[in-house]
Amino acid sequence: MEVVIATQNLDKIKEIKELLEDLKIKIFTFHDFSGFPKIEEGDNLRDNALLKARTIAKFTGKISLADDTGLEVKVLGGIPGAFSSRFAGRNASYEDNNRKLLSLLKGIPWEKRDAIFRCVIAITDPQNREAVVEGVCEGKIVEDLRGSQGFGYDPLFQPKGFKKTFAEISLKEKNRISHRGKALRKAREVLKKWAEDDQ
Repeated sequence: MEVVIATQNLDKIKEIKELLEDLKIKIFTFHDFSGFPKIEEGDNLRDNALLKARTIAKFTGKISLADDTGLEVKVLGGIPGAFSSRFAGRNASYEDNNRKLLSLLKGIPWEKRDAIFRCVIAITDPQNREAVVEGVCEGKIVEDLRGSQGFGYDPLFQPKGFKKTFAEISLKEKNRISHRGKALRKAREVLKKWAEDDQ
């Protein structure tokens, strides 16, 4: 089985590869294709993931796995959500987004800093077979950037039951508890079933 990871985010590719490495599949990325499409995202995680998966499956002629991930901060009404990667602007860096979030939460007490990381993964093949799975991780937003592992909002997100942020723990430990880890474990089962069905 051959699967294309439908993202150009190298940090996401690293995490996804780590979680799929023991499956008997050949993984392709945007590096393997010229003219890999850049997809404009909307305001809904599920729709974004499906759009990416469908576009890349059609472009490559292979099974495509796409994720869209959002950080939902309760006291802010669920933002940044689907706009997480472009929260501080279209070409914002991870640090720009983190600084904007911290500024919006200035003065908000610890007990009101609840957040959820949500990951939606869509898997599509060129014959229009589709599956969508989701994983969530609850936690809180800390008051300062902490740690140098991970990416995105990892230095600000402290998962429930932990004293460390995602950026202060190893990738292996993060994948065990994270939103993307949970979604990818469900995605693995979909890929296994498709492989069996295709035999």
